Amino acid sequence: MYECLYFNTASGESPVEEFINSLDSRTQRKFFYKKELLEEFGPRLPYPHAKYIGRSIYELRFEGMEGAVRVIYFFYSRDLVVFTNGFIKKSNKAPKQELSLALQRMKVFHGMRGDVK
Repeated sequence: MYECLYFNTASGESPVEEFINSLDSRTQRKFFYKKELLEEFGPRLPYPHAKYIGRSIYELRFEGMEGAVRVIYFFYSRDLVVFTNGFIKKSNKAPKQELSLALQRMKVFHGMRGDVK
């Protein structure tokens, strides 16, 4: 089993949790279903549920009332998943600013844990 955490900013905000809370209730249920799959299968969760998008970053994928929803995450240690950001996809590729934000938050998370990355 894998444990999923939401990234928290230095001010204590949880951007991913706020994003999920902003979604339609049916879309939220889809997220929690996909999150359960991720907790069970971890990096073995196959496409179309999850996709590796590069530089140790993955996306949880599902359709909602709002459109194609993506929640970005990375694996930390052996059994921890950290959700960094979420967005409604508007094009074929993940927006560069979303990937950059995920990488920045991954670096901050590693720094908070005392890792050198």
